[in-house]
Amino acid sequence: MNDRNCQLILALDLPARGEALEMLDLLGDSVDWVKIGLQLFTAHGPEFVREVADRGYRIFLDLKLHDIPNTVAKAVQSIARLPVDLLTIHASGGSEMVAWADRARREHAPALTLLAVTVLTSMDAAQLKSINVSAGMERQVRDLAGLSLEAGAQGLVCSSLELAPLRAAFGPGPLIVTPGIRPAGAAADEQKRIMTPGQAAAAGSDFIVVGRPILKADDPAQAARAIRAELKS
Repeated sequence: MNDRNCQLILALDLPARGEALEMLDLLGDSVDWVKIGLQLFTAHGPEFVREVADRGYRIFLDLKLHDIPNTVAKAVQSIARLPVDLLTIHASGGSEMVAWADRARREHAPALTLLAVTVLTSMDAAQLKSINVSAGMERQVRDLAGLSLEAGAQGLVCSSLELAPLRAAFGPGPLIVTPGIRPAGAAADEQKRIMTPGQAAAAGSDFIVVGRPILKADDPAQAARAIRAELKS
């Protein structure tokens, strides 16, 4: 059994600022971490990040930056002015892009953790093949993870199904965040590679990301607390 202290991140994937803030009112202190993704960031920008952080939440900014190295580095420099703890970049941007992003992090926000996204949890082997990736899923994730960690990323985002091979390959050091987590009985939605919270924690995840099973629950705070209790057990 893994003894890492796996934590819950709420995926605040809602369409409007008011709806998102109402959800946080309902959740209160049942969550400590909030993921802000492209939907809310593109609609409401940096000020929304500050607004959520001012409520006492720690922020996972999930923008999956992927561009030429200079552009990504400048984006990291801009994000350094925000109260963000975790930030995603795409591993498929290559080692130079990751290295430039890490250099910007070290210069402007050394407390920020850069997470390299390996393969999206909505993708399966057939979709990889359709974009001419001939490697199998596990190899592709492992290769992108190794490239990113060597270039300076501090952590990874991957499916929980790749946790065991990544821990075997890279040990306990990298921080690993796993989206695509579904409590037992919850709908998978578009996610292809999923685990329950307890399974992900046991496999070596540092953070799990859960959205709809909390957001759509009759009692979101109770749903969040139940997931955190499962992680602790």
